[in-house]
Amino acid sequence: MDKHLKSFTKYIVCITVAVLIVTRFDKIISWADNLFNIAFPLIIGCFMAYIINIVMKALEKNWFPEETGRRMARMKRPICLFASIFIIVGALILIVWIVLPELINASSVIGKEIPIYFEKIQKWILKNEELFPYIGDEIAKMEVNWRDLFNKLITYATSGITSMLNSAVSILMQIVGSVVNMAIALIFAIYILLNKEKLQHQARTLEEAYVKPSISKWINKVLDAAHECFTSFITGQCVEAVILGILCTVGMLILRFPYAPMVGTFVGATALIPMVGAYLGAIVGAFMIFTVSPVKALAFIVFIIILQQLEGNIIYPKVVGSSIGLPGMWVLAAVTIGGGLAGIPGMLIGVPMAATIYRLISQDARDRLEAKKEIQESEEKE
Repeated sequence: MDKHLKSFTKYIVCITVAVLIVTRFDKIISWADNLFNIAFPLIIGCFMAYIINIVMKALEKNWFPEETGRRMARMKRPICLFASIFIIVGALILIVWIVLPELINASSVIGKEIPIYFEKIQKWILKNEELFPYIGDEIAKMEVNWRDLFNKLITYATSGITSMLNSAVSILMQIVGSVVNMAIALIFAIYILLNKEKLQHQARTLEEAYVKPSISKWINKVLDAAHECFTSFITGQCVEAVILGILCTVGMLILRFPYAPMVGTFVGATALIPMVGAYLGAIVGAFMIFTVSPVKALAFIVFIIILQQLEGNIIYPKVVGSSIGLPGMWVLAAVTIGGGLAGIPGMLIGVPMAATIYRLISQDARDRLEAKKEIQESEEKE
């Protein structure tokens, strides 16, 4: 009777919860959204901790390989932690310091040159109207003052900037809020990394206490595969981006392209996005070189295509593809789907997630085939 009563009570509770979810779905979504906004700095802190931990583990392994002294054992974690933060922040600052000033200068130059190029193109087509009779007639009818048009665009942009300045207080508050959130995230990441062994032990204890052994085994298997794939992907992608950035810079210097350090750095930075990132960097590079020489911009595009073939067929499969064990076809699929769902973050997360799923399915398929073979062999012996 007690069993029937317990079962009946469970059903009633489940039905009640389902009814509450259906009838109060909008409020539940609102609460979940508020909870996510409150916890957002902590979530970012977890991601920060994961990234920093990759560098920190490498520093601990190389700087303190066999350290047994009690004092140094206590000091190695803080030393490696803050050295890792310094390395990551320093790399980001270096990229911005190299790229941003040149990008601003190139944008101002090309803004001045656009009207001149349009006028030159229009004059050239009119001069050679026998080659383009229809286009020449149409352009001859056009009375476009490119300078006035460009000035109007500048005026429109200026008015937009003026309207934004009118709401400077709200923008400033958003910036301050973002800075505070990043500070909270970084502090939370530091706490996680300083106490990661203790947190791991607590998580294992809770898992053993509240989760069935079979489910616990499956969860650990998934987490181990995900950790290995994400770590290998992040490490390999960073190495691949550095190699590509160096090759691009050296090649541009040899071929005497302008903005070589800036474009090479930018191409390397955007190469962190799998498959398509370097092309995005190349578009910006070609845009900047175009301000100096359109012919050199065209030659740069040819150079990047050749470099991308080298990178896609030799460097990426060796450095990243082999480290995550995901075929190129599925890498492209993961980048496409991830980018469609969540933009650039989706591209970054999509590849290691796809690699994790691919590895788990492959391992499960192998285990099932081996189990079937064992059953068949045992049946044949009988």
